Amino acid sequence: MAVLLYALGVAIFLVAIFLSIALHELGHLYYAKKFGCRVSQYMVGFGPTLFSWKRGETEYGVKLIPLGGYVKIIGMFPPETDREKRISRGEKPAPAQERDGEPSEVIAAAANATEDAPLTLRKSNTGLFAQMISQTRAAEFELVEPGDSERLFYKLPATKKILVMLAGPGVNIALAFACLLGVYGLYGVHSTEPTGRAVVAVVSDCVIPETENRVVCEEGDQLSPARAAGLQSGDQIVAFNEQAVTSWAQLSDLIHSNGDGSMKLEIMRDDQRVILQPTRTVAMPRDIEGTGKYGTVGFLGVEPESHEVVTRHGPLFTMLRMGEMTAHAVSSVIDLPARVYNVAEAIFGQDERAQDGPMSVIGGSRIAGEVASSTVQGLDAGGKATLLGLIVGSFNLFIGVFNLIPLLPLDGGHIAGAAWEGIRRWLAQVLRRPDPGHVNVARQLPIAYMLGFALLSMSVVLMVGDIIVPLKSGL
Repeated sequence: MAVLLYALGVAIFLVAIFLSIALHELGHLYYAKKFGCRVSQYMVGFGPTLFSWKRGETEYGVKLIPLGGYVKIIGMFPPETDREKRISRGEKPAPAQERDGEPSEVIAAAANATEDAPLTLRKSNTGLFAQMISQTRAAEFELVEPGDSERLFYKLPATKKILVMLAGPGVNIALAFACLLGVYGLYGVHSTEPTGRAVVAVVSDCVIPETENRVVCEEGDQLSPARAAGLQSGDQIVAFNEQAVTSWAQLSDLIHSNGDGSMKLEIMRDDQRVILQPTRTVAMPRDIEGTGKYGTVGFLGVEPESHEVVTRHGPLFTMLRMGEMTAHAVSSVIDLPARVYNVAEAIFGQDERAQDGPMSVIGGSRIAGEVASSTVQGLDAGGKATLLGLIVGSFNLFIGVFNLIPLLPLDGGHIAGAAWEGIRRWLAQVLRRPDPGHVNVARQLPIAYMLGFALLSMSVVLMVGDIIVPLKSGL
C-alpha cells in the first residue's frame, strides 16, 4: 500500500508540473494569436517529439523530456541585413542575396572594388558568438512566409509584446495563488494551542538546558522535578505551594518565580484530590520572550494540554503570504549558484546538503511521494493534499519569478527589451525626435547562450544531487 501511495504522490506531482508547463506556454500562445502573430509550434517538453498534430497554422505536440516547453512565434527579432528587411516586408530576397554568409552590400562592394578604390567594407561575422547570432537570426527569418509581413512579433507595440511574454510567468503565479488559496482558504492553517487549563499533557523525564540543542535525555541528566514529584499526563494541577491554580498562565508564573525553591503540588487525578511528594523546582537560564536575553527561572518539566485550532483565510492573506514567499524566491534566485555549489559538494562528500536548498523535478517528485505515503500520526488525507498543494504552488511561484529575470532565454529578457523599446519611443515623442526604432533583443543572445549553458549545468547537478543525496521531507 505504501508503494502505491508513493507512486500516486509522484504521479500527482509530475502531472501538476506538466500541466503548469502546458498552461505557461498556453499563456504565450493565447496572447500571441490574439494580437495576430503567427505561431508555428506549441510544444510541451524538449527533445524528440512523442506525438503532435496540426490545427490551422500551428503544430501542437508533446516531447520526450518534460522539463519545459516553448511556443514558436514568428519574427521575434527585428531585421538587420538587407535580406532580412526584404523578408520582413513580405518581399522575396534576390537570388544572389548572400554569398558565403555575407550580406548583399558586401557583395556589391566587392564587385565594384578597384585598385584605386579597394574594398574597405567588411561585415562578415567571424567571432563565435557573432556567428551563432547570425545563424539564429537566419533560422528565425527562414520561417517567415510572404503573408507574415504584418504578423511578425517584433512589429507589435511594446505593451502587447510585454503582455505576450508576461502571460507565461503570469499563469504560473496565478496557479501558485490558486494552490495557496485552496490551502489557506479550504484546509486552513492548523495550529496547536494550549487550552488554558492547568492540565498536564507531557511530563519531561529530565532537565535539558534550553541552550543545548537536543531533546533526548542523556546519562547524567538530572531527573525533572515533575517526574520526581510523580506527575502524570492528564493530571490537573489545582494548587502550587498551597496557592490555588486556575489557569496554565498562572501556573507558569508561579513556577518561574519559584526558582530553585521547594514545591508542593495538589492535583486532581481520576476525580480525586491528590497531594504529591514535595520536591524542588530547578533554576535554569531561559530566553526571555525570544529576545536573546537570558534570565534564571524555575523549571518544572511539564507541557500543557492543547487542542487543534483551524483558521481559514481569504485572498488577502494568501497574497500577503505569497509576497513573503516571493521575497524568499528572489533571494533563492540570487543565491542559486552558491546553493547549487553546495549540492555539488554534497555529491562528492565534501559537505552536507542544506535542507532548505534548491531541488529539481526529481527531488520534488520524491518529496511528493514521501508526503503521500507518510504514516505520521495526525497527517490525514486532507493534510497530505494540503502539503502537495503547497509543493506545487511553491514550484509554480518559483518558476514564475525565475522567468521574470530580465535576460534571454527567459521571458524576462523579451519583457525588458520591449519595455526599453516603449520607453525610448515615448521619450522620442516627448522630445520630438525621430523614432528610434525597434530594440534588437538578439544582441542578448551571447548572454542567452551562456545563461542557457549555466542553467543546464545547474539542472544536471540538482538532478544528480536529488538521486545521490536527496532532500528528506521528515515525514
